[in-house]
Amino acid sequence: MFMKKPLIFRSIQSSINSFKQLFLSRNFTSTSTLSATYNQVLRGCRKARKARKAVSPALRVAKAPNLKGVCVKVETTKPKKPNSAERKVARVRLSTGKLVTAYIPGEGHNAQQHSVVLVRGGRCQDCPGVRYHLVRGALDLGGVGNRQTSRSKYGTKKPKKAAI
Repeated sequence: MFMKKPLIFRSIQSSINSFKQLFLSRNFTSTSTLSATYNQVLRGCRKARKARKAVSPALRVAKAPNLKGVCVKVETTKPKKPNSAERKVARVRLSTGKLVTAYIPGEGHNAQQHSVVLVRGGRCQDCPGVRYHLVRGALDLGGVGNRQTSRSKYGTKKPKKAAI
């Protein structure tokens, strides 16, 4: 008659099987795939990567590509060191309640205080603290007049053909 094996023997046998699965499947190393070696821990390797800083945090928080806002103040700022100009910027209170500084692209604009504008992400590279752009041709902000190239970026309509 068939005898049942003792409980201790069965637990030892199951631990041996799990040991075989762990180490025999990866016969070139004794370390499991995810854990670091002692030397790697000492050296400071295998540390978690830092999360990337958001370029446009107000949009990231709202999980939106664009946000509507109201201009609080329209002003000009000077760019960083090698460049020299007067960059047109606007302080905008977003629909989320945050106050941000946004760059107004293109030549000339009709933005003024209390204008309702559409804000998208993207820095103005040579203006400190400006991490947003206003969308031309949307809401109260008009497109750039007499623009021939890249019209879609500046909200300009296609010019009418001259009648001959």
